[in-house]
Amino acid sequence: MKAVSHALAALLSTAALTWFGTGLAPEWPLMWIAPAPVLLYALSAGAGTAAVVAGAAMILGLGNLWTYLHGALGVPLAILVRIYLIEGVVFALAVLLFRALAKRGMYWSALLAFPAFLVSFEWLLNLTSPHGTGASLAYSQLAFLPFLQLASITGPWGMSFLLLAFPTALALASHLRKKAPRQGYRILGATAAGIAAVLLFGSVRLLSPPPAGSLVKVGLVASDGPNERVAEDGAPADQLFRDYGVRVAQLAKQGATVVVLPEKTAVVVDPDTARVDQEFQALADDNHVRVVVGVLRVAPPGTGDAQKRRYNEARVYTPGAPVVSYDKEHMLPPFESNLTPGVWLTPLRSSAGAGTWGVAICKDMDFTQLSRRYGQAGVGLMLVPGWDFFADAVSHGHMAIMRGVESGFGVVRSAKGGSLYVSDNRGRIMAEIKSDALPFTALMASVPETHDRTLFLSLGDWFAWVAVAILVLCLVQLVSRRAPQPTGESPPPAPPAT
Repeated sequence: MKAVSHALAALLSTAALTWFGTGLAPEWPLMWIAPAPVLLYALSAGAGTAAVVAGAAMILGLGNLWTYLHGALGVPLAILVRIYLIEGVVFALAVLLFRALAKRGMYWSALLAFPAFLVSFEWLLNLTSPHGTGASLAYSQLAFLPFLQLASITGPWGMSFLLLAFPTALALASHLRKKAPRQGYRILGATAAGIAAVLLFGSVRLLSPPPAGSLVKVGLVASDGPNERVAEDGAPADQLFRDYGVRVAQLAKQGATVVVLPEKTAVVVDPDTARVDQEFQALADDNHVRVVVGVLRVAPPGTGDAQKRRYNEARVYTPGAPVVSYDKEHMLPPFESNLTPGVWLTPLRSSAGAGTWGVAICKDMDFTQLSRRYGQAGVGLMLVPGWDFFADAVSHGHMAIMRGVESGFGVVRSAKGGSLYVSDNRGRIMAEIKSDALPFTALMASVPETHDRTLFLSLGDWFAWVAVAILVLCLVQLVSRRAPQPTGESPPPAPPAT
């Protein structure tokens, strides 16, 4: 009975901490200790029991997303069960690797192997999943600004690694407190020192002011309610565009140099797109303001195509300049599986002509690679039309903030079904308002448009490769060292003296 109570205590503790430490509104301090109960339990339990407890704890903890994934996103039940099972199995395997190394006395390897295993898995998902970095634990720390600055060096991978290393060190220190306390203190002390160094770096980075004269006034406007869905082409689209035009003009009078509208405001069908372009171009010219409009554009079939092509597109209207467009690159399945993805970036000269801006759409900002391409082009400000599901305004909507820290740009994101916000290249939210605050919600803010060259921008996923290398070395260590003999078993006799 005592063994069962210990198992349940570890399972429920890690599950509860994960439930509240991740999800749609994460409490970031909780994830710094969430895995510790299961890790500590694994050191005194059998391998099978430890695996079951660890896997069940993670599945229960991530149950906070079940309603969102199955309800809002419409993930089929069979796929959702498979996702949860994979998450549980991967977490259980990471715990078993930690346990096996610690049981062999390789405590430093155990400290590194657990985070290396899970970071390697996060990176593999980033490379293979249509949701990019969406599963990374690093997003639970977006509100922890000093720690978030680590993304400028390692991307999300280093953040997840340290986030998982700390509870691992706690579990090891607690396990060693009687038989080898000094070693436990060294492990915990070294981990804490590494985290302290990161927080010192982040605090100093946050204190650096933006260059003089780099601030630009931006406007955002979005409409939910009856206009939250995509307006059909023709009269519904024309009326919605006129309503948006009134708000764009108002923001321009308040000093906005660019106004960003949401993703997929309405359907536009070629060749009528040319007429819509003329109207928005006149709006931009008359009010001396750049306008970014998200539309669902329907084009005639291309060569060899049997059906019309559909694009999730952002069209950009600059005073006195030709219309340019950006086609969304990363689609949200299954809602956008029938759309043609884009392949080109759309860099823009800033309104003052001194810098470079970029355009992306919603889910594009879940991917580090696309943002790095913009960062390498010197972009200092990203203009992002979006469309969220209300509940994920923070958990998904704020993912773009990390891209700005990684690749050195501010973010202007205008989303219906979520929020309108502006963040700088340090991840600070300069202004934010929910999109359903008014029938047409508008926001004005000033944000630095200066590009910041970061180490992550130069080296990319270097830390993910480090995590993979650590994992491989730990596995080699594991197979090359025999497990200790059971207590009470006599050692083999010594060879006779010669």
